[in-house]
Amino acid sequence: EVQLVESGGGVVQPGTSLRLSCKASGFDFGSKGMSWARQAPGQGLEWVASASASGGNFDSLDPKRFTAFRENSKNTLYLRIHDLQAEDTAVYYCVIGWKTITGTTGQGTQVTVSS
Repeated sequence: EVQLVESGGGVVQPGTSLRLSCKASGFDFGSKGMSWARQAPGQGLEWVASASASGGNFDSLDPKRFTAFRENSKNTLYLRIHDLQAEDTAVYYCVIGWKTITGTTGQGTQVTVSS
């Protein structure tokens, strides 16, 4: 059974950084590009960042603030977010696939940016 379990969210202050994790199981993690997507209140799902299967290629909505990276030995995908802003408040999901929001996702982790 394919499972994606996101963690690391919480209530954080503006300007701080955060690292989210996504533990994967039930598929060949190292052979799949992986992505992060987010859904803000009242909004649709938005692509945030991706890491290629090998981890050698990356892309993100804002490379200065969002970095997706992975440890294939641990079947884990990460998202580092710098300089968190109120508009980053959302549920963050990891997604199987490169630069996609339509693949299999986990249950998400809530990030709330508030002073």
